[in-house]
Amino acid sequence: MKRVRTFLIMNCILSTVFAGTVLAAATPSNSVIDTKKLDQIVESAMAEFQVPGLAIAVVSQDQLLLAKGYGVRDIGNNKPVTAQTLFGIASNTKAFTTAALAMLVDQGKLSWDDPVIKHIPEFQLADPYVSREMTIRDLLSHRSGLGLGAGDLLIWPDTDKSTSEIISALRFIKPASSFRSKYAYNNLMFVVAGEVVARVSGQSWQEYVEQQMFRPIGMNTTAAGYSRIAANNDNRAVGHIPMNNQLQRYPLDYLEDFRGAGAIASNVAEMSLWLRTQLAHGVMPSGERLFSEAQQQQMWQQHITTNVSAESFKSTRQQFAGYGLGWSVDDYFGYKRLSHGGGILGMVSQVTLIPEKQLGIVILTNQQAFPAINAISREVLEQALALPDTDWVKELGTKYHQYRAKVYQQSGPVKLAHIQPALANVNYVGLLQSDWYGEVNIEEIDGKLRIRFSHTPKLQGWLVHHSGNRFVVRWDDQLMEADAYIDFVLNAEQQLQSATMQLVNPDITDFSFDFHDLTLNLVKPKA
Repeated sequence: MKRVRTFLIMNCILSTVFAGTVLAAATPSNSVIDTKKLDQIVESAMAEFQVPGLAIAVVSQDQLLLAKGYGVRDIGNNKPVTAQTLFGIASNTKAFTTAALAMLVDQGKLSWDDPVIKHIPEFQLADPYVSREMTIRDLLSHRSGLGLGAGDLLIWPDTDKSTSEIISALRFIKPASSFRSKYAYNNLMFVVAGEVVARVSGQSWQEYVEQQMFRPIGMNTTAAGYSRIAANNDNRAVGHIPMNNQLQRYPLDYLEDFRGAGAIASNVAEMSLWLRTQLAHGVMPSGERLFSEAQQQQMWQQHITTNVSAESFKSTRQQFAGYGLGWSVDDYFGYKRLSHGGGILGMVSQVTLIPEKQLGIVILTNQQAFPAINAISREVLEQALALPDTDWVKELGTKYHQYRAKVYQQSGPVKLAHIQPALANVNYVGLLQSDWYGEVNIEEIDGKLRIRFSHTPKLQGWLVHHSGNRFVVRWDDQLMEADAYIDFVLNAEQQLQSATMQLVNPDITDFSFDFHDLTLNLVKPKA
């Protein structure tokens, strides 16, 4: 999930920017990273992109060069970010789920090319052929044929849906392309992948990754869900979102509902152990093997390609890009790069590996300006790879601010020269249902129309008339920045039949608000 956001940082936050704990010893004389310069870069990026708190770890040649926190983890108490501060790593969870499956492949309990239905017999997509042919490899490489974020409303933001209910709903989600023909990022396939881990291992996905992966690696405070963090561990980051130039705290459960797609909470000290395990081809810092080098080769090769833009070639000499199993795979100035981003409301993360240089970087933040961590990562790579000097903070900052100015200037409902009147509220009242999501209720309260998604507490709001039978949904939680159009379809007697939805500001709203994938049919009219 990616969002473009910024906020006005307060002086008291900037004054604590170097309050974090440093785990690494003094930088070795042969280090590829100048940590003092990195401090300056981080400070610059936090100011440029207005980030309150950030943590970073860098590993090289199986050594920890740096693990450090900057700024504050929560503007509500101004406690400092340390190397042990837990953040939601969001979609960086996907590499762990993939590695869990790799371990099961090594054990001979499954194959990458096993049909999903071999392990989850009830698994169905809209096309029977795809349901039959979909493999574990397909689940992990975003080539299912489903669209970008399709079905994410089953898990976002915080629903009451069980894993079995999510799997049952998949057959109702319409594909956006033919099977294996296009890359389209999809979280639900990784939820399914987590369930494969559970079915094959006999443990829940959460138990498996915690007991069979985290603890052997040494990731002792990392948890496979916010509710699983030790009760006495309050060293947790809180997300932050600006609204009207005022910074707002945005506490979340770190996407617990995303399960194998994005539920893990971790810190840079422990994520550095994960980086070392990856760069050592599955050998943990203890010297014991977690997964085989053969399985890592499967995870690190492209299974579907993506387009490379002229701008990417100009910027980083990128010539190929694609997705492996749980990892993005591309080239960066001639070096093969494995990477992944993760985003939730108010928080983003990034992991980068350059295997040829045995280099790994992890950055976790409590603000959702992704270009901030991209700039820092590029500055580290610039030092480590001896690349020409570029001020990435300035370059990406300029593009970021220009883009934000443009999209926010154009935001809001479409301006209309002529507005058609609405019918009486009663014509739009009724219980609607999506075959894959469930019930959505439209009711009249004090002369106004109100919408409520039955499985998602955050999705409640008021309808504001736009024109004719089109209204704008203004959610109670405006920090989501997810306003949507709802278009009602009436029959010849002007009675409600159905409704569709789409985003008002698709360039601003997170793609996981996939309202456009809903077709809402009337279940029960107003009594």
